[in-house]
Amino acid sequence: MKNTKITNCIAILWQFLFFAYFSCGLQLVLVLTRHSMIGGLRDSLIYSLLYLIPGILFPKYTKKIAAMVGCILWIASLIPIGYFYIYRQEFSQSVFFVMSESNWRESSEYLQQYFSISCLIVLIIYSIIAYLLWRCIRPIKFKLTNKLIACFLIICLAFIWPFINCLILKQKNLAGSTKYIMSKMETTVPWQLLISFNKYHQQLSNMQTLLKQYELVPPILNLKDTNGDQPRTLVLVIGESTTKTRMSLYGYERNTTPLLDKRFKEDPNFIRFNDVITPRPYTIEVLEQVLTFADQHHPDLYSQSPSIIQIMKQAGYKTYWITNQQTMTRRNTMLTMFSQQADEQFYLNNDRNQNSSQYDEVVFTPFQQVLQEPNNKKFIIIHLLGTHMNYRYRFPKQYDLFKTIPTNPDFKLDDRELELYNNYDNAERYNDFVVNQLIDIFSKNNSNGFLLYFSDHGEDVFESPSHKILGRNEKAPTKPMYTIPFLLWLSPQWQEQHNINYKQYVDRKYSTADFIHTWSDLAGLEYDLYDASKSLVNPSFIKTPRWIGDPYIKNGLIDFDKRFAK
Repeated sequence: MKNTKITNCIAILWQFLFFAYFSCGLQLVLVLTRHSMIGGLRDSLIYSLLYLIPGILFPKYTKKIAAMVGCILWIASLIPIGYFYIYRQEFSQSVFFVMSESNWRESSEYLQQYFSISCLIVLIIYSIIAYLLWRCIRPIKFKLTNKLIACFLIICLAFIWPFINCLILKQKNLAGSTKYIMSKMETTVPWQLLISFNKYHQQLSNMQTLLKQYELVPPILNLKDTNGDQPRTLVLVIGESTTKTRMSLYGYERNTTPLLDKRFKEDPNFIRFNDVITPRPYTIEVLEQVLTFADQHHPDLYSQSPSIIQIMKQAGYKTYWITNQQTMTRRNTMLTMFSQQADEQFYLNNDRNQNSSQYDEVVFTPFQQVLQEPNNKKFIIIHLLGTHMNYRYRFPKQYDLFKTIPTNPDFKLDDRELELYNNYDNAERYNDFVVNQLIDIFSKNNSNGFLLYFSDHGEDVFESPSHKILGRNEKAPTKPMYTIPFLLWLSPQWQEQHNINYKQYVDRKYSTADFIHTWSDLAGLEYDLYDASKSLVNPSFIKTPRWIGDPYIKNGLIDFDKRFAK
């Protein structure tokens, strides 16, 4: 009896190792390389258990069942493994979108460029290990009752408990609970490919609906470009989750922005605006206002009026969107819709999980490429991943610099909180490198124009009293969630041609809800909807309350300056 139990345990272990190998192997590599968190590995371990059920129920055909199921898993796993080896990203629905945006010639060129002998060797070794694991498989000899109990426990762990947890504890509806379970299965082959493809189709349908709405938006009336047709390049860099209060450029005690600090002291064409806030602490909701004429009092105008991209195209610019944000996710579909309005797109982050190591320096190469293109008038949007959670995935190892306890005596952080606090500052330090390098690339190209950088919103990382707040919460706002960096660099040629002293405006109180007017002013565009009183850099600027909060709920708006008056 004892020997039978041991034999069954060994048989279960070998079967599980075989089936788990196809999903968990890659997830383990992702964790060990600091590419993503352990959640994907945990989920793939759980859902790999499902493949034990046929062998438990029909032990006589264990090897044959394992061979058939294993072949399916092996074929399905080659795609995400090869994709990670080539691109160092986890396969997701975004890959299907990027593939659909490329023609066959482009796809074949990518394969020729990146597929190598070393990649082939890795896949061969991977396949040999799978075969050797299959050779070790033995039947599991359970009694009928034990078979049913074992299968029921597996199903409970994979489906019943998560479903109950969602419906009752998390109070999700049926559809929400189903989506949650599908998201958990997404790390396990072949569901990874099937669910990713299904998500791609859903998000694509949503995006196409939004684009059709935008096709009905009339163009800007009476548009005039005061700069004429002279060659120029205008660059908009949008950061992510970066609050100015954690930048030494804005007085923070730690040296988190040494490169921008140096530039601010030495470069007269680099301008720091000191009192700019964001209207909302969430990326999508912010950019719906930043990139359009929507604002806190008219939040739905983003779908009823032209975007900044459409205006620039109407003014004769060739437009580009370079992004290190995820492409096709439920939240990011709106961003992808905006990007699709541009003439050319560079989607650089196709990872399944936001918590993955995809560093912002990937934007440098396409930025340099676009700068070299011969078009006379270029408008480039670069969307960074910035200092987005999880902070330890936002910077390479060489930027892991801050490890000590903050000097502020009010701070009483436990080990986990201290690690998060320090990693956020490390992410700020790396973001300093990225933004400064973008300015350097732009400067060395000798382009006539300017580069403007700001963050979509801030982040409170144990900064506000009681130093226990982490992240963003519109219902419990704190100052760091809304205060953002706002930096402008003018090329010497542009400054000479325009000779405008923007530094006289650096202390104005401003909200990026009105950003489209500031951008139009900087670019020299005039049109019917343009309002000079809403431009940060216009003599006619009129100070108005800076509203934050949710505009869709009654009494949801708060005057930022009254709420956080000193």
